[in-house]
Amino acid sequence: MDSFTYYNPTRIEFGRNKENTIGELLAQDGIKQVLLVYGTGSIKKSGLYQRVIESLEKSCVQYVEFGGVISNPLLSHVNEGINLVKANNIDAVLGVGGGSVIDSSKAIAAGAVVETDVWDFFINKASIEKALPVYTIVTLAAAASEMNGNSVITNEVTKQKYSIASVLLNPKISIVNPELMMSVTKEYLAYSAVDIIAHSIEVYFTAVDHPNFQSRLVESIIKTVIETTEILMEDPTNYDARAEFAWASSQALNGLTTSGTGGGNFPNHMIEHALSALFNIAHGAGLAIVIPAWMKWYKEKNLSQFERFAKEVFGKDSADEGITTLQRWFDSIGAPVSLPKGNIPREAIPEIAQNAYGLATMWGMGDAYSVKSIEEILAYA
Repeated sequence: MDSFTYYNPTRIEFGRNKENTIGELLAQDGIKQVLLVYGTGSIKKSGLYQRVIESLEKSCVQYVEFGGVISNPLLSHVNEGINLVKANNIDAVLGVGGGSVIDSSKAIAAGAVVETDVWDFFINKASIEKALPVYTIVTLAAAASEMNGNSVITNEVTKQKYSIASVLLNPKISIVNPELMMSVTKEYLAYSAVDIIAHSIEVYFTAVDHPNFQSRLVESIIKTVIETTEILMEDPTNYDARAEFAWASSQALNGLTTSGTGGGNFPNHMIEHALSALFNIAHGAGLAIVIPAWMKWYKEKNLSQFERFAKEVFGKDSADEGITTLQRWFDSIGAPVSLPKGNIPREAIPEIAQNAYGLATMWGMGDAYSVKSIEEILAYA
């Protein structure tokens, strides 16, 4: 087991009706006014928006609204939020929504305290040294943004979907109420399940060291996601299944599963970011296309771990059976498992590979993933 430092400063408030305490929690932290970030209106339809506003007003926390965050959130919209913060006396950013909303909130929190372009953080021209505090109320379990310091934003001008990561962007407090997730469509439940599995397997397959405990954590998360997804496809209001799904999502990318693994990287995310930057496909849908293709291309580089995955997760004997079973499961829940099923033409592979290679170099993976290698992976899709 390799040496590591594990530190996660996020406080999780988990359970029914926890969103009603957000005003009190903010006031306890001395927050006077927040930027209230949300999506395209679903929180107003569900009544969550009104409950949040009532909680803020009850605790005398003022707010400036900033809605309109979309899936695959855009840099231009983040910049609008930064300008709002700078024009008002904002103490913190409160994101109410899924991963896109929370990622936007983090980018705004980083960009609002500097005079430079926030995109400089994403292209490694500047480092994050301070940020406004971030708070979240989660309505979609998938990205684990509620418990990490990561943010992914698309620059619609350059067609780059890049990320930042800093412990300064870890939410101070995140509220996770599984009941708020019961209205998620089956389509996005499927995409969320794929995303959580992707977060789990990336380092599981690519790390230098594979401590049994860490591998077992990953296998437990994946099996929990598969079991609860199948329950929720039949019964979307099953609270216990929602709760386990949500908690598994948080654990998949909060630093726990990768501690002690001695490295590893995120090639599936690297390639998918190119797919969604160029074709605006849902992140989980893009991952469902990339993951089986990458597994087929990469398996011989770590065959024993692929064989372990097949046995421990699916009870299969070979790496190929494990890959096939996972791909079939993605297909069974309605996620696309090929470029054609994602409405992405084969002719676009060179463009996708070139775009992905730009991110590969940013993430220090350029030597392992050349443009040609990425094209080979996409050919499997």
